[in-house]
Amino acid sequence: MTEEKASEGVNWSRRVIALAVGIALLLVGAAAGLTLARPDESAGPTAVDIGFSQDMSVHHLQAVQMANLAAGRSDDADVRQLAFDIASSQLEQVGRMKGWLGMWGEPEQAPAGKLMTWMSGEHHSMSGMDNGRMPGMASSEELARLRKLNGKEFDVLFLQLMTRHHEGGSSMSKYAADKATVPIVRSLAGAIASSQEAEVQTLKAMLTARNAQPLGSG
Repeated sequence: MTEEKASEGVNWSRRVIALAVGIALLLVGAAAGLTLARPDESAGPTAVDIGFSQDMSVHHLQAVQMANLAAGRSDDADVRQLAFDIASSQLEQVGRMKGWLGMWGEPEQAPAGKLMTWMSGEHHSMSGMDNGRMPGMASSEELARLRKLNGKEFDVLFLQLMTRHHEGGSSMSKYAADKATVPIVRSLAGAIASSQEAEVQTLKAMLTARNAQPLGSG
C-alpha cells in the first residue's frame, strides 16, 4: 500500500469516527432537551397517584362484583353484554393499578382512615365520604337487595346502581387526571373519566327504555 493510500484510509476512518461521535452527541443533547422540557416524566408518585390507584381499584372491584351478578340474574341480552364489558375493562384496569402500586412499594389498599384523603379541599368535602363510602359506591344493603332480584327488577336496580357508581368514579378520575404526577396515571384516569361519562349516557338511556329513572346521589 502506498503512503498516499494509507493516508487516505486514515483520514476516512477519522471522518467515520467523527461522524459517529457527532451523532452520539446529538442524541445525548436531544435526550437532555426532552428531560428538561418534560421534568414530570421521571417524577415519582405523589399522594394523588398512590391514593387514586388504591381507591379506584376498590371502586372498580365493586362495579365488577355487581356486573358479575348479571349473567345469572338478568334475562336481557343488552344488560348482560354491558355488564360483561364493564367487568372486563375494569378488571384489566385494576390489574394495571395494582401493578403500579407493587412497583412503588405501596399497599394495594389505603391504610385505615386514609380513604379518599388524596382528594383535597373542596373536592374532598364533596367526595361523598360523609356516609363512609367513596363517591357512587353502593351500600351493603343495596348490594344485598340486588343479589335477591331477578329479571327486569334486577336490570333496573343494576342500571341505577351502576349509573351512580360511574358518576362517582368519573369525578374521582377527573381529579386524578388533573392532579396526578405520573403520566401513565394521568392517562388512565383521563381514559376512565371519558369512558364512564359515555357509559353513563348509555345507562340512562337503558333506564329510560325500561320506564325507570336514575337514583339520587348518595
